[in-house]
Amino acid sequence: MCISSSRIHKRTGEPLAPLCRYFISSHRPEDLTPDQWIQAVRGHWGGVEIRNHWTRDAILREDHTRSRNPTLVGALALLRSALLAVYARLRENHPCLPAILENLSANPHLCRRLIMEKL
Repeated sequence: MCISSSRIHKRTGEPLAPLCRYFISSHRPEDLTPDQWIQAVRGHWGGVEIRNHWTRDAILREDHTRSRNPTLVGALALLRSALLAVYARLRENHPCLPAILENLSANPHLCRRLIMEKL
């Protein structure tokens, strides 16, 4: 599935060549109208932003990483991903991620136990 979008150069205001973005879906092209396809794509990426990127940025402060060392940045990203996986398991009993982080900070032995368990 290709969704074409028109673009304009920000500085000059000149139109740029249309951009074709490709998406994979379990739906057949004829299953949805063009407006429904656009809504599905926007809804998917909006959900990704809310569920994943916002959590990483606002709560885990990923954007505040000052290091430019790719190894360190990658390791921190892996740790954040592991924390989000732990949160997914603990969400039933503790719906608030900041509360979980506070609890883990106050009880380091829980961190070790979570690390030793299979994710």
